Amino acid sequence: MTEPPSRRLKVCHLITMLEFGGAQQNTLYTSTHLDPRRFEASLVTGPGGVLDDEARRSLPRMIFAASLKRPVRALPDLAALGELWRILRAERPDVVHTHSSKAGILGRLAAFLAGVPVVLHTYHGFGFHDGQPPLLRRAYIAAERVCGALSHALIFVSEANRKTARALGLGDPASHVLIRSGIALSRFPAKVEERGRLKASVGAGMHKPLVLSVGNLKPQKNPEDFVLAARRVLDEHPEARFLFLGDGELRPRVEGLVIREKLHGKVLFPGWRRDTPELMAAADVFVLTSLWEGLPRSLVEAMRTGLPSVCYDTDGVRDLLRDGENGFLAPRGDVGTLARRVSELLSDEPLRRRLGEAAARSVGEEFDIDAMVRRQEDLYLRLARERGLLPA
Repeated sequence: MTEPPSRRLKVCHLITMLEFGGAQQNTLYTSTHLDPRRFEASLVTGPGGVLDDEARRSLPRMIFAASLKRPVRALPDLAALGELWRILRAERPDVVHTHSSKAGILGRLAAFLAGVPVVLHTYHGFGFHDGQPPLLRRAYIAAERVCGALSHALIFVSEANRKTARALGLGDPASHVLIRSGIALSRFPAKVEERGRLKASVGAGMHKPLVLSVGNLKPQKNPEDFVLAARRVLDEHPEARFLFLGDGELRPRVEGLVIREKLHGKVLFPGWRRDTPELMAAADVFVLTSLWEGLPRSLVEAMRTGLPSVCYDTDGVRDLLRDGENGFLAPRGDVGTLARRVSELLSDEPLRRRLGEAAARSVGEEFDIDAMVRRQEDLYLRLARERGLLPA
């Protein structure tokens, strides 16, 4: 075993809010699983996340930045920058590792102003996208270019995002590192003794085909298209049920759409569930209607489970799915093609099995969550040595 360094590095993770999402769960996992012989971990976040209590229980050092909030507003964001600067000046970390767009920009600026020796950021996806007004998109990209110049390393969870960053001039390409967003591989596929009983527990019917999606109910995840695709599939497969696990700001709009389309009892939104791995094992098809992605953790989990997937052809999804080989891709926003592929899978059990088995083979050790943590540790140590914080 490698000897620990001469002193522990103080590593501070900084994220906008601990929502129930892949980026947030992986940030919390990294913070709580760094080797304590080598690292002293802390986490700074805005308040109000559903994972706050879990973080309090599991982290030795957690700090809430009261002014750090998701909406972009000039004066409150300036106050958040000042608050983060004060926190980092008081904490004096060796390494600041930021996550999410708002915390990534404000956190890196605050770390630079506070004189933090090592600053890095993980892109779990970009805060800018093609659907934004051009001026707003350009402003986000300009901010990312400034913060990229202040970063000693930029971590990408997908090759597609790394290529985009290189094309847009975000940071020095030599500082770009690919570290996959990990999952607990041993949990997938989950063991389910009674699939029918589990389906019935969410109102899906014991013996009905189940189409599943997972994610926050927010514009990026585009849950309305999940409902619209369900309406088309149900014309051909009226016995099917559609389950979207997650919650968020779009819930009232999506529930209204379900009512207008007369899909009550057929398209279900039960909120977040702790038994997501088991429900994946009980499902028949996985669907993802995101408009942009870093690397969708739910898709990695579904593929590892052996579920055939139908997804919009977005950046991070292309790192995982090969159309017709281990799943199906549909053009972004093409509800008709998405629905047709889902119907095709529901009609063809051998096809579901073939694509599902290929999907499971596609998710190897590269996606292991503990390997993700170890790779981040190696990066922290390398950067610390380069900056003279540890002996070479």
